Amino acid sequence: MTQRIDASASDHGNGTFPFHIMALVCVCANVLAFARVGMNTIRLQLRFLLPLLITVVAAAYLAVPLMDRLNLRWASRDLNQRASLATTALSDSIAEALRDNNLKRLAPLFGRAVQDEHLVAIGLCAKGGRLLYATPGFPRQLTCERAREISDQPNPELRLETGAVHLAVHPVTTEAGVIAELAVLQDLGFIERRSRDTRQYLIILIAILGISIAVITVAVAQLSWRGWVAGARALVRGEGLIRPLSRPSPELAPLAADLRERLHDLEDEYRRSLELESGWNPERLRSLLHTQLRGDQVIVVSNREPYIHERHGSELVVKRPASGLVTAVEPVMRACSGTWIAHGSGGADAETVDAFDRVRVPPGRDEYTLRRLWLTPEEEQGYYYGFANEGLWPLCHVAHVRPVFRESDWQRYQTVNERFARAVLAEARSDDPVVLVQDYHFALLPSLVRQLLPRATILAFWHIPWPNPESFGICPWQREILQGMLGSTILGFHTPFHCKNFIETVDRYLQARIEHEHSTISFEDKYTLVESYPISIEWPDESVTSGWRTPEECRRRVCSRLGIDPAFAIAVGVDRFDYTKGILERLNAVERLLEKHPEWVGKFAFLQVAAPSRSSLEEYQAFQERIHHVTQRINGRFASPGYQPVHLLAEHHDHDAVNEVFRAADACMVTSLHDGMNLVCKEFVAARDDERGVLILSRFAGAARELTEALIVNPYHVEESADSLHQALTMPAAEQRERMASLRMTVREYNVYRWAGRMLADAGRWRMRERIVARVQRHSLG
Repeated sequence: MTQRIDASASDHGNGTFPFHIMALVCVCANVLAFARVGMNTIRLQLRFLLPLLITVVAAAYLAVPLMDRLNLRWASRDLNQRASLATTALSDSIAEALRDNNLKRLAPLFGRAVQDEHLVAIGLCAKGGRLLYATPGFPRQLTCERAREISDQPNPELRLETGAVHLAVHPVTTEAGVIAELAVLQDLGFIERRSRDTRQYLIILIAILGISIAVITVAVAQLSWRGWVAGARALVRGEGLIRPLSRPSPELAPLAADLRERLHDLEDEYRRSLELESGWNPERLRSLLHTQLRGDQVIVVSNREPYIHERHGSELVVKRPASGLVTAVEPVMRACSGTWIAHGSGGADAETVDAFDRVRVPPGRDEYTLRRLWLTPEEEQGYYYGFANEGLWPLCHVAHVRPVFRESDWQRYQTVNERFARAVLAEARSDDPVVLVQDYHFALLPSLVRQLLPRATILAFWHIPWPNPESFGICPWQREILQGMLGSTILGFHTPFHCKNFIETVDRYLQARIEHEHSTISFEDKYTLVESYPISIEWPDESVTSGWRTPEECRRRVCSRLGIDPAFAIAVGVDRFDYTKGILERLNAVERLLEKHPEWVGKFAFLQVAAPSRSSLEEYQAFQERIHHVTQRINGRFASPGYQPVHLLAEHHDHDAVNEVFRAADACMVTSLHDGMNLVCKEFVAARDDERGVLILSRFAGAARELTEALIVNPYHVEESADSLHQALTMPAAEQRERMASLRMTVREYNVYRWAGRMLADAGRWRMRERIVARVQRHSLG
């Protein structure tokens, strides 16, 4: 037996030298070696070809083993996770078979499991180390003790006659503890094939790159020596590699274009490789800020503030607004220690700021600065309620509400965006801060900040969907909005579909150069990267979860407060009072469930938490009245003395109260009609550390692309939603655990720090380019 595979977690992206930088160094070294020589053509060619050959061989020697190691690490980690999931999925069936002393019933279950293309065999071991049952492919000479020894080693590989296999032993646990162990053998042949293909493609790429450079350079060497030296110096300074030359050397134009294309490809591949990194947390985000961004100032701009001060009598109360944006961005700001600029909307906000309208938050911890701006009632009505929420909000959401555009609202919108731009200038400690512009309230802000701070790195994130070009054409000021957004260095959306819609909209309404392959838009000599960054939440760590009440206690408290029998099946919905959230469709599904399955009448309760939102708008007032009417109708049909099926909680709930409701429920319904992401579903998953509960998720929410283990529904289809609710309420505990464990793994891995880290890493690379260009320009002027 031999053990060769490294099963440790990959550290790619931390200690790996980016390949595109290595390629650039190699090319520049060859150009320098060639440019120093002022001899005849043959000697020049020899001087170039020899270092070229050496660098190509060195690049292959360094890159190929590195790629092999990374492939092995990624594959080993994936196999360990697959084995763990298989053990979790089979644990209930194994427990039942051991309890009934009937191991034969495991034969068909294990037989189906090993039909997976990577699974070779499975063996069930007793706690004492005796092999209880194994599939036909399990090695006869392999004992449970030996399997455990191999699995505990860093490189758990087992060599069989049929080839190498990966061996992992995981405990089978129930509520009573560990009852057995499962040895899972998985084929490693695909890893060798993958590594072989990777080596082949990498060597071919390096060879083609080297040959291309050699052929082009040898041809250019025939030209005049003076023109060659001038062009080579420009190439070494970086001109032509980052952006087109203002006056490119005609001899080097083909070489520069070829190198730009190769470096674009290599950088795209490097960025995609960062997706495989894991373990994003506040410490890692802070480390990224101090390395890739060199500690540069981070400024966040949003309409909604993260903390609101209100006065209740003589008491000053601090509240957290019900906002997905605040839920996502606030943890990032705590990690970055920057400045957050927002509209001060609280009744006591003005009492808590200093002379410069600043206050340190969170209260008691003072981790970052909140700068408040004050709006007049007319400005708030026109900018926020008018253009933003009667115009842009329904325009971007396919929710069958007509957008309203008024000239006066547009003027207020422009004025407020200009005020926030001046506030960014006032808060900036340097001429090149990192500015994070949040959401549709500030579509004009990126361009305005660009005019005031030309060197700033501006990251604009659009938290709602982006419509198709035809729908966006309804807006009378379509060009102004697009031009404002293209002031961004990086423009982020939740999904690639929204990115595609935006690029097509720019293509339709502006004269801009679009590189679809690299998702970049060049407008007025400025480049904007358009990329998808799926937003998420802060995963609660042990210091937070240790203070949570148990699900049973949460259920008793919620039921006692609302007068519900704890034995009832309980489903919940948590939203703002908004017509895009599908609350009406959700209530219709509950009503249809009680019609189709009358056995739930008197045994089921639905809790709808709906925080009031934009209540001054007529559309929202009518919607809230309709929800109250439908609730009364359902309760009128199915209620009985001491029982009502629907509980509408139309009031603000803080985070702890919402978490208590999540932990008390059997199912959570998220039925958005159109949503950028929807973080409620991720908060529900994070709250269920007992791995119970079922998530019912709309296919029109951006989160449906990630949380595929939820019950995905079309909220417009009442019958489908009702059937999914019935399925959730009757789902076996084992299936609930399997689905919830997978959902929790996804949300924990793809947390808010990964979302912010990807954007800031892209910003760091972009800032490095800009600084190189600035240095070259200063050198040229000098």
